[in-house]
Amino acid sequence: MKRIRDFFNQGGLLLFVVGRVLAGIPIVVALSLLVFMATQALPGDAAVAYLANTATPERLALIREQLHLNDPIWLQYIHWASGALRFDFGTTLTGETQVTTILAERIQNTLILMGSSGLVAIPLSIAIGVYSAVRRGKLFDNVSSLITLVLAALPEFVVAIFVVFLLATNVFQIFPAIAFIDPGTLAWSRPDMLVLPTLTLVLAVTPYVSRIMRGSMIEVMESEYIQMARLKGLSERTVILRHALPNAIAPTIQVIALQLAWLAGGVVVVEAVFAYPGIGTVMIDSVKGRDLPIVQAITLMIAALYVVLNILADIGTILSTPRLRTKYARKNVKSDVFAAMGGDE
Repeated sequence: MKRIRDFFNQGGLLLFVVGRVLAGIPIVVALSLLVFMATQALPGDAAVAYLANTATPERLALIREQLHLNDPIWLQYIHWASGALRFDFGTTLTGETQVTTILAERIQNTLILMGSSGLVAIPLSIAIGVYSAVRRGKLFDNVSSLITLVLAALPEFVVAIFVVFLLATNVFQIFPAIAFIDPGTLAWSRPDMLVLPTLTLVLAVTPYVSRIMRGSMIEVMESEYIQMARLKGLSERTVILRHALPNAIAPTIQVIALQLAWLAGGVVVVEAVFAYPGIGTVMIDSVKGRDLPIVQAITLMIAALYVVLNILADIGTILSTPRLRTKYARKNVKSDVFAAMGGDE
């Protein structure tokens, strides 16, 4: 902890974070442009698709004006992007409700589902990966490798159906198959409704992380400094926890970040299967109803989440790797020395 605190104090991490944030800005802008163009490229007229048989010239004109569909495409993008910067995604096609109002409660439920899945899946994956590497070639390693390989090959909706069949039907009717959560109620008020969606996401995420952790741990365990630590007489527990694990976990952090980002998209399918009241069900309904403001808002938030999680993964990789901590700390010390001498690097 002292080394990490010193690293923060030296400012090495701060400089790195600022650089990554600045590099992420054009990526988010490009993602926003891609999201906007993709939704605009959908076939048909959004206003006509929404109004269907109730479309009249007056109502069509009203919705087109509301969505700025009559403006040039570049002007539509600027208007939408400027609102997105203020977290104002406009109103739904009906013009009665703000998009942020609709998404506020649903996002909380989705974050609860993602958080509960991550809190279970990440420690479990690391534990399985480490123990499999330690017991390499033994029964636990062979069985866990087979199970994780099978789970990794299955789509999440297949895993969801299997979970429902096993725990919510006549086999073991323990938990409800559908998440009946009252409107305005957050998901954690009904923990029993969270079990099956969380279990599905845990089974979908764990195989990837555990397999990467196992491979990284095996590579580290075969390195020379681990052999040297053993020759010094350190216990196997100390060698694994203090020397092997900190160096093996760095590549896994990147995979964990990608899997957490995947959860943001994977919940769309899982929420649809369990009728879970999150952004996934709103996304599906909005695509069916061609409610472009909601589709654009959810897609942009998921895309931005990928960028944020990748930045956090890079920070976690540096903090967990002694060599990288030293590298960035030395860079900052070198800059301070040159600044004090009044010279350039």
